[in-house]
Amino acid sequence: MLTADAVIVIALGYVGFLFLLAWFSDRMTRRGNRWITNSPLIYTLSISVYCTSWTFYGAVGSAARGGLEFVTIYLGPTLIFIGWWYLLRKLVRIGHVHRISSIADLISSRFGKSNTLAVLVTLIAVVGTTPYIALQLKAVTSSFAVLSSANDPDFVELTAAAGDFEGALWVAMGMALFTILFGTRNLEANEQHPGVVAAIAFEALVKLLALVLVGVFVIFAAGGMGELFDNDRARALLQREDMFGGRWAALTFLAAAAILCLPRQFQVTVVENSHEAHLQTAGWLFPLYLLLICLFVLPIALAGLTMLPEGADPDMFVLTLPMAADQDMLALFAFIGGFSSATSMVIVACIALSIMISNHIVMPVVLRMPWLGFNRSGDLKTLVLNSRRFSIVLVLGLGLLYYRFSAQNEALASMGLIAFAGVAQFLPPMLAGLYWRRATAAGAKLGLVGGVLLWTYTLLLPSLAAEGNIVAGIVRDGLGGYAFLRPQALFGLTDMDPLVHSVVWSLTANVVLLVAGSLFSEPRPLERLQSALFVNVFRNPAGNESRALVRTAAIDDLRILTRRILGAERADRLFREFAVRQGHGDETPTPDASFIAHLEREIGGSVGAASARVMISEVVSGETISFDEIIRMVDETQQVIEYSQALEANSRALERTAGELRRANERLMRLDNEKDDFLSQVSHELRTPMTSIRSFAEVLMNAGDLPPEQARRFVRIIHDESIRLTGLLNEILDLSHLERGEVNWKMELLDPEAAVERAISACEGLAADSGVRIEHEDAGLLARVNGDRDRIAQVLINLISNAIKYNDNPEPWVRIACETADGDYRVHVEDNGPGVDDVEADHLFSKFARGWRQIERGRSGTGLGLAISAQIARRLGGRLELTRSDGTGSCFSLVLPLARVEAAE
Repeated sequence: MLTADAVIVIALGYVGFLFLLAWFSDRMTRRGNRWITNSPLIYTLSISVYCTSWTFYGAVGSAARGGLEFVTIYLGPTLIFIGWWYLLRKLVRIGHVHRISSIADLISSRFGKSNTLAVLVTLIAVVGTTPYIALQLKAVTSSFAVLSSANDPDFVELTAAAGDFEGALWVAMGMALFTILFGTRNLEANEQHPGVVAAIAFEALVKLLALVLVGVFVIFAAGGMGELFDNDRARALLQREDMFGGRWAALTFLAAAAILCLPRQFQVTVVENSHEAHLQTAGWLFPLYLLLICLFVLPIALAGLTMLPEGADPDMFVLTLPMAADQDMLALFAFIGGFSSATSMVIVACIALSIMISNHIVMPVVLRMPWLGFNRSGDLKTLVLNSRRFSIVLVLGLGLLYYRFSAQNEALASMGLIAFAGVAQFLPPMLAGLYWRRATAAGAKLGLVGGVLLWTYTLLLPSLAAEGNIVAGIVRDGLGGYAFLRPQALFGLTDMDPLVHSVVWSLTANVVLLVAGSLFSEPRPLERLQSALFVNVFRNPAGNESRALVRTAAIDDLRILTRRILGAERADRLFREFAVRQGHGDETPTPDASFIAHLEREIGGSVGAASARVMISEVVSGETISFDEIIRMVDETQQVIEYSQALEANSRALERTAGELRRANERLMRLDNEKDDFLSQVSHELRTPMTSIRSFAEVLMNAGDLPPEQARRFVRIIHDESIRLTGLLNEILDLSHLERGEVNWKMELLDPEAAVERAISACEGLAADSGVRIEHEDAGLLARVNGDRDRIAQVLINLISNAIKYNDNPEPWVRIACETADGDYRVHVEDNGPGVDDVEADHLFSKFARGWRQIERGRSGTGLGLAISAQIARRLGGRLELTRSDGTGSCFSLVLPLARVEAAE
């Protein structure tokens, strides 16, 4: 049976294991074994820090209260990562090239390395993350209170209020200690923390396994998925009419923005990324992780609603369901999973925020106070580390205060959404900075200030309302008592969901002010340079800035500055490496513009781009920014873009042209081959009767005393062959006219049965002579087709006569059947003859295509009948096809479309 002491001991043991894992991973990395930073799996698992205790506990609570609404929290990030090539790839490339250390560093660097903008982003990030940290503290303390009260018979009725402030204080202190130990051990050039990443990746597996195990247990305990979903409560929850409305869209958008803009997500996705190629794995593996972790959310929520008594806190269903079934070990594992979710988020968020605070607030203040005397080697490095440690404590302290003074009965999901809406204010300047060269720092500042003020007033302020305090009065009556200024019904918009209301107002103001401020302000020269480098990062590497930013400095001053920030060992290594790159061997490098830009990026990776620029500016002289070079870079980039687009368009056009030429050439070659075959066949067919005519004519000319009977026979042969020759020429001419479309037929609405009867009558004599039985039963079809009566009869006569002539069965028969199907009139001519083999079937409707078996058996025919019949059928809008052919006979079908009235009937 679980006790509070046992839970504490196990939690401390788990933290100790994480400590050892992080320490071991850090040690291995420093010794050169970089398996952590080189692993796309660990990188992807670290991104799962997105799944906090809100996901572990709050998603179930959200599902229990709002049905499928919780899916939006996973849908947004899934869309971003599936399309990683378009946005994440650019963010990561910029992070690598420009040594970006945080989201504040990204935005300030893009807009001319503005420290004012960096401070603004940092303050917004701290305020926006505070509710999220409070959420984690609340989740841990509440889950601990529930778990440690298992002996209480009414434990399932405990709510989130069970967590007390003292417990949250101890949890915050433990998290602060762990974060300080592994987040501020050293000042890294790229702000990467392999030990922390390894611990977070392990915690990602723990929380996933814990949630899956609880889900599987719940399904089995409930008697299967069918029992969970086949009840009125489940149907009511899943069939809400307002499910897919404005709130659904707003939540999906906020989740997509959060995966980009949350400081902790930017830290693990961009800063901790060591290889851009890892995004390719994360593009499918992270959405799969999200799918797995939300797979059992709805079953757990439904089980809690049906199996637990009224009053049970939905946010704690993951814990209370195993506990209600006396599954203490499973409940304990679930607690560890939730604990992992909370600790990983708090640790990474505190690291990211401490970097931002020290780089963009502490360091600029120190640099403006030279009397503090930080002029010895390593002093600034120590100052940076200490300021980050203090910042971690400060951030957790703010989370504690929010936890203490906010409405503690608020759902976990609601607290998380407040943070999402706050950090979403970074999205407009981020996207504008990446894709719009005209965006300026003035516009970004205006947009951020306007958006954050409206977010604070419409969403953050109402979360602090409690019965009787001043905030509750403002929320109820509006600022100053003006109803149109009520935070959740601003300017009379009373019918909107509070979250949607806040998102619409704040982001609209943000975007409008960003665009207006950018259009009505001129970018500074450095802003122009940075915009060219950021917007076209794939074409403009970071080294290009040295062409536009010309400056010089004393090498000793640069060395002292670099040592103060990075330490003597790393600074000397940087100098040696660049000297080798310049071709000076191990000697001192030349302090040219390229070397100074390189040092600024390296220092910026540790203290931020804005602070690095201030430091470098203290020791450089003669700094000038070449407008011509910036314009040349921008114009050059635009020319490259236009030239690339033109080449791409031309390439596509050439590919299309080449394809058309290739197909035309194939058609010409096929026509050439057909022409040769046609001429060969025609010459062969003409030669046979002409030879007979010539031979018998010569006999008549040279033999003067032929008997009259023999002479008449020779003349008859000449006559018959002439008729055959005339028929052949007529068929060739008919086929030529059909292929060129030169037909003059009498098209009318007719009964095709009459054409069938006419064709059968025409072939009865041939059938009688050949001993073939014709079978036909009038189906009584009242069908009508549009066509030429004579041409239809011509096709059917050809089919029936062929079936008669080539039928060598001892008991031959030909069967004609008619039917209507699928808007067509079909005539099937079937026989029990030798059939058509596969080789003949492939070219049966080609010109002069006579079967070899018919030729060998001495059957007559030109081989044009079926080709002409197929062309006639095609001209009538139908088709002629071989529908069956085997050793027992064959079947040809003439298919004609029914007239429109007949088809409708």
